[in-house]
Amino acid sequence: MKLENIVPWGRSKKEYMEMFNLGKEDVLHKRILGCGDGPSSFNTEVDYDGGRVVSIDPLYAYTKQQIMQRIDEVAEEVMAQVRANADSFVWKNIPDVESLEHMRIEAMMEFLMDYEEGLEEGRYIAADLPDLPFEDNSFDIALCSHLIFLYSDHLSEAFHKAAIDEMLRVANEVRIFPLLTLDNKLSPHLEPVIDHLRSNGYKAEVVPTGYEFQKGADEILQISR
Repeated sequence: MKLENIVPWGRSKKEYMEMFNLGKEDVLHKRILGCGDGPSSFNTEVDYDGGRVVSIDPLYAYTKQQIMQRIDEVAEEVMAQVRANADSFVWKNIPDVESLEHMRIEAMMEFLMDYEEGLEEGRYIAADLPDLPFEDNSFDIALCSHLIFLYSDHLSEAFHKAAIDEMLRVANEVRIFPLLTLDNKLSPHLEPVIDHLRSNGYKAEVVPTGYEFQKGADEILQISR
């Protein structure tokens, strides 16, 4: 994936915990894989607290300087779009546009400060679904934020099934957020994916979360063996 096609946008540990119904014990004691984490500070903050997250994203093929430059290129445009469409969001977990901008920039700066060390430690790996460079059952939980289901218009049903199957190969449990598409509609792939999972012996449930920013996006798909 070319860097000019990537819009890096980072979320914090607090948001991850709210989005995915993660508890303190989860982030401190479970082996967590983040799929498509981008410049999120989740990995950084959990590592600082003594936990362990491995994040995969094609973004990690690039240098700190390249990522920083790309953030500078897109941040103003992204925030302009948010301001123009403020009514499309729920200002509950995040109170206003200014708070959102501060949170996103702070999360991405924390990521950048940790990025080179995290690469050396193997916490950031340049990879992408549906092919993960890990052994079977390497993780307790695999998370996927703002990729699967959100981009249903661009990613096929077959991709969704293959990507989730691959996460279940490497992790005992998978949690995916959100379940809506970019136009705030329930993904057309959700029901076929749930049927596919249940037919293969998995428990697949739609579970409410305490987080909502995109209107109506307040549920995760939680899958376990």
